[in-house]
Amino acid sequence: MSITLYHNPRCSKSRQTLQLLQERGVEPDQVLYLDSPPSVTELRELLRKLGMAPRQLLRKGEEAYKTLSLADESLSDSALLKAMSENPKLIERPIVVKDDKAVLGRPPENALELLA
Repeated sequence: MSITLYHNPRCSKSRQTLQLLQERGVEPDQVLYLDSPPSVTELRELLRKLGMAPRQLLRKGEEAYKTLSLADESLSDSALLKAMSENPKLIERPIVVKDDKAVLGRPPENALELLA
C-alpha cells in the first residue's frame, strides 16, 4: 500500500496523522511541502482527489492570506492555486493520498478512511 503524506513536521495535526499511520504499520512517503512546494498542476490533482475547491484548501489565518488579499471572492481558482504554490504555508495540512483518493488530516483520524 503506497500512501503519501504532505507533511509539515512543525504542525501538531500533521505529526499526529503521521503517528496514527505508523501505529497501523504504514510508513508513508513524506512530502515536506514547505521545502518542495507542489506546482499548480500538482495542486489541481490533489484537489481533484480531495473533492475540494481551491478556496477550501486555503489557510485563512496565514499572513500571506491577508497580504495577498485572497479573501477577494473575484479571484480565479488559477490565481488561488498560484498563490498556494508560491506560498505553501497557505496550504491546509496534512494531506494524505492513496491512489486516486485523498483526505485532509483534520482530524488526523480522517486518514483511516484510506486504510479501509
